[in-house]
Amino acid sequence: MSDQKDKDVFRASARRFVETEMAPHAQEWEDAGFFDAHELFPKLAEQGLLGLNYDPEYGGQGADLTYTLIASEELSRGGIAGVNMAIAVQNHMATPSLHDLGTHEQKQQFLVPALAGEAVAAIAVTEPGTGSDVAKLATSAVRDGDDWVISGEKTFITNGTQADWYCMLVRTSDEGGHRGMSQIIVPRPSPGFEVVRKLDKLGNRSSDTAELRLENVRVPVANTIGEIGRGFQQQMSQFVVERFSACAGSVGACTRALERTREYMHTREVFGSPLADRQYLVFTLTELAAEVELLRALNRQVVEKIAAGEDVVRDVTVGKLTAGRLLRKVADFAVQVHGGMGYMEENWTARFFRDTRLTSIGGGADEVMLQVLARQDGFRV
Repeated sequence: MSDQKDKDVFRASARRFVETEMAPHAQEWEDAGFFDAHELFPKLAEQGLLGLNYDPEYGGQGADLTYTLIASEELSRGGIAGVNMAIAVQNHMATPSLHDLGTHEQKQQFLVPALAGEAVAAIAVTEPGTGSDVAKLATSAVRDGDDWVISGEKTFITNGTQADWYCMLVRTSDEGGHRGMSQIIVPRPSPGFEVVRKLDKLGNRSSDTAELRLENVRVPVANTIGEIGRGFQQQMSQFVVERFSACAGSVGACTRALERTREYMHTREVFGSPLADRQYLVFTLTELAAEVELLRALNRQVVEKIAAGEDVVRDVTVGKLTAGRLLRKVADFAVQVHGGMGYMEENWTARFFRDTRLTSIGGGADEVMLQVLARQDGFRV
């Protein structure tokens, strides 16, 4: 896959998949508060939508990041944010460290089935007492011979009730702060591992989000990803991939929402003329569409920089901050344009309004993004 024609064919194929395999089930999944990842993920794998930029030796597609960008945009156009988030966890949150730093044996055991859609993966970082402040993480792993013995709690874990394994960040030494953490693959089921409850969320309701408890769970030390004690740094790198995924998905979601709102403005008549004749509404929509184009351009710049081996932390941080705020503006505008119907659950705007709020929280809140940028600019905050 290299030229523009290939990319256009891939985009069309991904869009058809969303329209035929996902969109028809959107309301069913939303009402149930659950979708069966073990049923959908093999279809995604067959379509080539899992591990696009991963090594073909382990089931990846070996494509450049442009295809990952396209896939994220198209999956997000379907308006099923919870399912899209679950897919993003599989592709961009639970597996990057394993792909980049894992041993051949680890990849064969855990990555291969994940990229085939046969195993569902989850990322387990957040704890009841720690959100964006990862340095306060308390879940501990004590070494006992060839095993880690893990105890603690994790929360807000997407795919948490149905995951086959978790990329879990835990403390493996008594060092405080960001030191002494490791990323460990925790398989399920494991004695002492419990899914405490499925959480009831404001939005993204089609995905399962869980609270976990571990009491003396034994996991082989061989399940440690990368270097023992470097888990924090590895997770920060994994966060960059996650945040870039959010930037890409936001472009697709905003683009489709503005398309649908534009169509409504042309058909909805108020006081004898269509809403499309109202200059304020037209200019607002046009301005939002322009902001989406700027974010799309930033995403493409990130792809080019990664290909050139350049650091993209600042670009992705700016993008994540922008994406969350832009989604909220687009969602608010869509509800306002649709008026009373926009406030009804039967309309797409209501779910979109609820779902979009998470982007400014998950994967690093807006305030954390601002802190990262401020520190890069020399401020001590």
